[in-house]
Amino acid sequence: MFKRVFTISYKLSTFRPSCWQDFQLQKSHGRQCSSFSNDADEKVADFHNIPVERIRNFSIIAHVDHGKSTLADRILELTGAIAQNSGAQVLDSLQVERERGITVKAQTASIFHTYKNEKYLLNLIDTPGHVDFANEVSRSLAACDGVILLVDACHGIQAQTVANYYLAKMRNLVIIPVLNKIDIKHANPERVCKDLYNLFGIDPNSVLKISAKLGTGIDAVLDRVIEKITPPQVDRKPPFRALIFDSWFDKYRGALNLICVLNGSLRVGQEIQSMITKKSYPVKGITILRPKEDPIETISAGQVGLIACNMRNSKESIIGDTIHLKNETVKAAIRFKPQQPMVFAGVYPADQSKHVPLRGAIEKLVLNDSAVTVNVDSSPALGQGWRLGFLGLLHMEVFCQRLEQEYGTEPIITAPSVTYRIILKNPKMIKQMGKECLELSNAALFPEPFNVKEYYEPLVKGTIITPTEYLGQIISLCVDRRGIQESSINIDDDRILMKYILPLSEIILDFNDHLKSLSSGYASFNYEDHGYHLTNIVRLDIHLNGRPVEEFCRIVHVSKATTIAREMVAKLQELIPRQMVQIAIQACVGGKVLARETIKAYRKDVTAKLYGGDVTRRMKLLKQQAEGKKKMRMFANIRVPHETFIKVLKR
Repeated sequence: MFKRVFTISYKLSTFRPSCWQDFQLQKSHGRQCSSFSNDADEKVADFHNIPVERIRNFSIIAHVDHGKSTLADRILELTGAIAQNSGAQVLDSLQVERERGITVKAQTASIFHTYKNEKYLLNLIDTPGHVDFANEVSRSLAACDGVILLVDACHGIQAQTVANYYLAKMRNLVIIPVLNKIDIKHANPERVCKDLYNLFGIDPNSVLKISAKLGTGIDAVLDRVIEKITPPQVDRKPPFRALIFDSWFDKYRGALNLICVLNGSLRVGQEIQSMITKKSYPVKGITILRPKEDPIETISAGQVGLIACNMRNSKESIIGDTIHLKNETVKAAIRFKPQQPMVFAGVYPADQSKHVPLRGAIEKLVLNDSAVTVNVDSSPALGQGWRLGFLGLLHMEVFCQRLEQEYGTEPIITAPSVTYRIILKNPKMIKQMGKECLELSNAALFPEPFNVKEYYEPLVKGTIITPTEYLGQIISLCVDRRGIQESSINIDDDRILMKYILPLSEIILDFNDHLKSLSSGYASFNYEDHGYHLTNIVRLDIHLNGRPVEEFCRIVHVSKATTIAREMVAKLQELIPRQMVQIAIQACVGGKVLARETIKAYRKDVTAKLYGGDVTRRMKLLKQQAEGKKKMRMFANIRVPHETFIKVLKR
């Protein structure tokens, strides 16, 4: 009896937790845990023996829905990293990615490929395609020596294709052009190759033509990667030095760091130190992603791996940090230039009793998405919360969806806004603030006009690629959003590339939706920061029976103030319940009322008990009721339900 119990306990203790999770996951797909296969062990053993000359670090970049994740699947299947027909988009492991059908998080996989009887180690990174996740692409390229530029043979070059190409070119990376979806009936590879030559000067004969869905031409892509992309410029001599280019949180192991080793080697048990925080940590485990985790004992220069070292929060794990062995001096690796957030929104718990769990969830998720900025904020209506900065509206939606799905929270998200710069002129206020220039994204903190010298709003440079038949409608849309055309280039006879300078506040909500609707989905849009520009903005206040409600105020451009005012009062008229007194809803700028709606009071029929009689008796009772209502309106407080604040403040 005791011997049997001891044997079971021993087996459980030696069974790796990570492999147990893989076993459960793969068991649901009818496969066994590959960590126990001899083939997997042999390949992991080969990992240590691969020289730097036979290592290639590359990523796949493309516009949204051009087939990056499908190509990654075929590469993983061809190299034996995953079984055939393992399922669509294996690297898109997040629930939000599978639901939306897009990649939002760059994923890494280390694979082996035999070329001319030599075994090569390929470190592949599948990157997102949407502009809101350009930060993921930028970080991934820092760990690469080349890229596969994937273009849809049907839709051709899109806005994000142009942005990603120049991002890779700016880093002097080798670019391998690949046309995907050549199996589709209306594909036009010749036209797309011509566009690649016209825009980027890419030789049409150098463009590979594949079908990621069918697996056609994948061998040629891997061979081209090995032939064209150079090995990493690293040195395996000590001292050890590595770059952290991604991280995420594990509830059992804490913060996990994905590193690219630049010098020397690292073993389990050694003690590393952060160059930024100066804190030191013992290395508890090293794994490689294939794409699941496989534990190893040593990682060397040129290789990419995941380390666990008891880091506990996002303040310790910093993307772009250089790590080295404790008490050794090394030169810092290239630091990432953090992208500035462009869209801000308030995040509050549905109930203040859930404040702590939401705070913990945000801290853990920010570790995985370092582009998000977090500042403490509060609202009289919603309580204590945070003001978060995002790279775009989709970035904000995905982050909040992950908060709900991965951490079980129920956050309330306020309407997104942008940051304005305000130059003060009142010496007393400048002294009080300690600075002349204020950066505001919260309308409640907007200063009075007599204290302000100038207003500035953020601009973006937008790139629009559209068929010429929709040109007039799209130009009208840009003009309506206060856009100024900078340039216009004909890609071919059917498509045109336009560059517009647009206010960020005009595009963050529904610009892309309108663009897709006007062009039947054929136009694409990409934008980048273009600094700040002098503007004329005002604070729009909402008054209920003459009393301002701070939670409903917002910053708007003068030209849009009346339109937004009418929309706001109409929305509030629907959402605020009727009460015993009449409620006047007014939208004001300064002392001027731009829009007004009235919610009628409940009215009791005070003449119901009268049977006949003189009409003056009825008029007397109605007059008394009117005077009572007037007096009540003077002293009564308007009761606005908590749900109404949520519905108005939410997008």
